[in-house]
This record gives sequence, structure tokens and C-alpha cells, in this order.
Amino acid sequence: MVIAVDFDGTIVTHKYPKIGEEIPFAIESLKLIQKEGRHLLILWTVREGDLLDEAVAFCKERGLNFYAVNKNDPEEVAGKAPRKLTADLFIDDRNFGGLPDWGLIYNTLKNNDSRACFSTDVFFKGAMVQEEQPKKSKFFGLIR
Repeated sequence: MVIAVDFDGTIVTHKYPKIGEEIPFAIESLKLIQKEGRHLLILWTVREGDLLDEAVAFCKERGLNFYAVNKNDPEEVAGKAPRKLTADLFIDDRNFGGLPDWGLIYNTLKNNDSRACFSTDVFFKGAMVQEEQPKKSKFFGLIR
């Protein structure tokens, strides 16, 4: 599976254009995913130029190397290929529901259970209290 991973807010906290603090277990989880050899990781970030080089160097210093950076394939030439990534999965803090816990991300990928990523429990566990919904009345409240 090809997995595109954002940098700011996903691997590190948001401090753009600076590099924020490392998000706990992000790099360790990504390295474990890589080590298993079943997935290709692409760094997919808004960063360009020197800011992008800094992000790539930050990851490399911690032993995390990406298959490609801001493109589908390392041999891809900018302007000659579509900008859209053909990734199977995106790990990004801007996902619907936000960024799940890195332990959940790793275990979901390890167990090939992508359905877990779509469970409302994943995103709202402890954040929302389920309130009992009132029973609906029929015909505009005239009949019960």
C-alpha cells in the first residue's frame, strides 16, 4: 500500500515555517511500518524549497526515509506528471475527524484493518459524551 504522510501537524506539531516538536510515536510508528516492508511511504507536505529540505533532513536524522517526497515516484519529473498522488491512504492532521493516535494508526496498518479508521470511536473516544436522543413524535407532534 502507498501511504502519503503529512509533516506539519502529523509528524511534528504545527510551527510552520519552523519545525515543531516531534509528535510522540509518529516517527517510531512510521519506521515500524517501513521495517515491515509492506508499505511505501511518501512525504506529502505543503513545504517547498529550503523548508522542504529541512523537513526531509529532520526525518532522515531520525532514521526515517521516504520512498518519494511530494510526488508519486522518486523518478517523477515536476511538471511532467499529474500533481495528484495515487496514494492508497493519507495520514494527515486535516483528515475528517483529525489525526488518530499513532498507536491506532500503526496497529490498523499492521493488522490491515482500514475499517478501524472509519469508526467514530476512533475520533471521538472520550471527547464526546453520547447523549440519549429524544424519541421522535409522529406527524409534527400531534400523534404520539
